[in-house]
Order: sequence, then C-alpha cells, then structure tokens
Amino acid sequence: MRTILIVSAALLLTAFVGVSRAQDILIGHYGSLTGSEATFGQSTSNGIKLAIADINAAGGINGRKVRLVEYDTKGDAREAGAVVTRLVTADKVSAVLGEVASSLSLAGAPVCQANGVPMISPSSTNPRVTLVGDMIFRVCFIDPFQGYVCAKFATEKGAKRVAILQDQASAYSVGLADEFEKNFKDMGGAITTRQSYNAGDQDFNAKLTSIRATNPDMIFIPGYYTDVANIAIQAKRLGIKAALLGGDGWDSAKLGEIAGDSINGSYYSNHAAPDDPALADFVKKYEDEYGAKPDALGALGYDAAMLLFDAMKRAKSLSGKDLRDAIAATKDFPGVTGVINFDQNRDAIKPAVVLRMENAQPVFEARVEPK
Repeated sequence: MRTILIVSAALLLTAFVGVSRAQDILIGHYGSLTGSEATFGQSTSNGIKLAIADINAAGGINGRKVRLVEYDTKGDAREAGAVVTRLVTADKVSAVLGEVASSLSLAGAPVCQANGVPMISPSSTNPRVTLVGDMIFRVCFIDPFQGYVCAKFATEKGAKRVAILQDQASAYSVGLADEFEKNFKDMGGAITTRQSYNAGDQDFNAKLTSIRATNPDMIFIPGYYTDVANIAIQAKRLGIKAALLGGDGWDSAKLGEIAGDSINGSYYSNHAAPDDPALADFVKKYEDEYGAKPDALGALGYDAAMLLFDAMKRAKSLSGKDLRDAIAATKDFPGVTGVINFDQNRDAIKPAVVLRMENAQPVFEARVEPK
C-alpha cells in the first residue's frame, strides 16, 4: 500500500508540473550562440534570460510564467530560417526575439511574417529588416542613423578624407558603409577609396596597403569584431596612423582581447556605454549572474524581452495580431538602453553613443541624438 501511495503521489506531481508548464507562455530566441560572432548571441541570450527571471519573479504575465525556447543559428542564414520555422510551427511560441546580424534577421523575419508571429530584433540595424512586414519590430536604431552618427563624429573630429573597408557579403556592413558615405559627403568630406573583404579573411595587407596610399584621416570599417581586430593588428604593423572608426558590430569584449593595444585610439558607435551611470543597476545584475560586464547586446536583449512582456500584459490576447498591436502601441518604454518609441516602420527612435577604445576597453566619448 505504501508503495502504491508513493507512486500515486509522484504521478500527481508529474501531472501538476505538466499542466503548469502547459500554461507557460513560450517565447523564442534565435541567435549565433556558436561561430565567429558567438558573443553576439550569447550576450543577447543572457539579457533575455535576465528579463525572464525578472518577469517571473514579479508574477509572470497575468499570472502565467514565461519560458524560453532557444536555438543556435551558428551564424548561418539558412540555419536561421530553419530554426525560426521550428519556433513558430513546432514549438508554437507567442513571439520571437532575434537576431543580432541583419542578414540572419532577414532570413528569419519572413517566416514570422508569413505565420503571423511578432518578432522583435534586439540589434539588427539594416533598414530592410522591419520592411519585411508589420509583424517585425526592433529596439535598436537603424543604419541610416548610425551612418549619420559616424559621419558627424568623424567630421567633428576634423576628418576630411576617409577610406572605407567593408565586408562585401554582409547586409549590415554594406548598408552601413553606404549610409556613412552618403552622410559624410553631405557634410563636405571625401571618400578616398572603398575596399572590400570577406568575413573570415586572415590577410588584409593588400587592402590596407591600398588604403594607406590614399592618405586618409580615418578608416571606416563597418564590420564585426573578429575581422576588425585582425584588421587593427595588421594596420598597426603597416604603420597606418589613421584612426579606425566603426559601428555596433565592434561591440564585444573579444575585440580588445584579440586586438590588444592595436585597437587603442579607435572609435565605434553603439547603443549604450558600459560606463553610463544609467546602466549601473543592469550592469550589476548582469555581473552578479554571469561574472562579466555586459556589452550593449546584452542590454538590448533585456530591453527587447521586457518591452515584449510589457506589451503582453496590455494585449487583448497573445494571438499574433493582438500582440502585434500591443507592441506597436508602446510609448516611452523605459529601456536600460534608453527610452524606446517606434516610428511608422516599427524602428526604435533613440540616441546613439560613440565609444573610444582605451587600454583595449570601450569608454564613453560622445552622445548623438536623433536628427
């Protein structure tokens, strides 16, 4: 009899847990958790998990717990499309968060749009991402603004001649290069040359030698941190004195770890500064949980999730259209990366910062408000 009672209790507990989990709200995240841009996905994931811990500790969404379903894109666009399809068709998530890389968001967004599932990108900056359709949002600024920020900063630093070195296969890199060139020329500057490379290249000497011959005041490199670090090392070896300038794709602790003092004196635009007092509470929470300082991608992952949860509380239901409408109705959301509002294309309207690399670490240099 005792054995039967114990087994019955265990079955009841299992059934209760099963029912409880069935009532959980599922959200999806797809990100580059491995591969050459792994810190992007890992930081974003960490931020999302902190947000889920916070919302669940506060009672969840109208009494229901939030549960994360997460897949690794491995930095591959085909994998991104496949895992987003799995999230919306098999896992039946209410909403999707991701990706960081614009090329991967452009692979995942059409799947969400076709299936009527809202998607919020924490940090994809290419304008085409949200133009996929009305289900697609982002909590970061976009490349036209980031290009303006970098061009304005270069101009104010006295640069009149800038060379560009871009990743020719990256929607992010080419789009940001286009926006920078347009804005810099409008401000009276000149582009001395525009060179291209492929992500993962190891030898940049020929490209950098061609750039050096044009005698630029700055070199604009709208790439990701792994390539940028190698470029910085090789530029220093070639005796190039021009300061390097880039976008938010530089944002990783690995940049300074790989490049060392070769990256000192360089600048990049970003969504937040790690030494901004406004981020102090989030930074402490992140450090307590993960034992390291967050980058802006971690903060944007947190903001994307918390904005979604805020909308879920206000939505008529968690069905695609009702949730989409609640996200779109967001006003003055107090994110850790700044107050977030959406424009007509569901892009966030917010300021940017420029960081300076000092002792292989980013420090606040300037803030640029939206035009």
